[in-house]
Amino acid sequence: MNLTLRPGVPQDANACGRICYEAFSAIASHHRFPPDVPSVEAGQGLVSMLLSHPGFYSVVAEMDGIIAGSNFLDERAQIAGVGPITVNPEVQNKQIGRKLMIDVIDRANQRGFPGVRLLQVAYHNRSLSLYAKLGFEIREPISTMQGAPFTVEIPGATVRAAAESDLEACNRLCHRVHGHHRGGELADAIGQGTAMVVERSGRVSGYTSLVGYFGHSAGETNDDLKALIGSGSEFAGPGFLLPSRNGELLRWCLDHGLRVVQPITLMTIGLYNEPAGAYLPSILY
Repeated sequence: MNLTLRPGVPQDANACGRICYEAFSAIASHHRFPPDVPSVEAGQGLVSMLLSHPGFYSVVAEMDGIIAGSNFLDERAQIAGVGPITVNPEVQNKQIGRKLMIDVIDRANQRGFPGVRLLQVAYHNRSLSLYAKLGFEIREPISTMQGAPFTVEIPGATVRAAAESDLEACNRLCHRVHGHHRGGELADAIGQGTAMVVERSGRVSGYTSLVGYFGHSAGETNDDLKALIGSGSEFAGPGFLLPSRNGELLRWCLDHGLRVVQPITLMTIGLYNEPAGAYLPSILY
């Protein structure tokens, strides 16, 4: 086997996107869970976006000159986020995934990121073992929540679209909750029109980049997150991610007709602070 790694280019989107779909579909089907990537076209669209975005680092694995997998590193904020990492199911168990992971960890170290994070589907024992061997620590069990959107008004809370002028307040809030901000991806979300904020007594008390798989949220209290979840917006992608230890918010979601779709594990290397507030992670972290 002649395995080489190289930077990804936009022309890789079709091949890497197909592998992205096939890899997620194979492992999900084996464990009888719905796939994170529902179609080849969805995989190609996702990978195309990542390959063309200047805030993402990409690496492609080639085996004997044929693309065998890829990995990405979100570099838009103070903490780097890994994924999606995918390997062609036909050539798995050849340490390709390990080499792709080491590459992005090395990249994060070279760029001076104080921490690296990822979310791993909990039923995939091999990836959990690989990440643990590479130094990742298990931090939090996460539940993927899905269901019909609903509208709930939280007394004293007003939800509205986020604007660029909200960025500083949202970054301060995220820093209070996590010890770092996620301003790069939030700025992207504001530009795309998916970000929302919660205001109480005329100040921002919560925000979301997107209530969905690729969005994150932070709030002073669970009521701020309830206001965002209950804003009537659809839960984009396979659903949104909720820390399972937040029993109050989990029960509130279940009482409003949502269901747990699959378990996920938050894992980290480097800087990590126990959250000092309410939050929803994205699939990147």
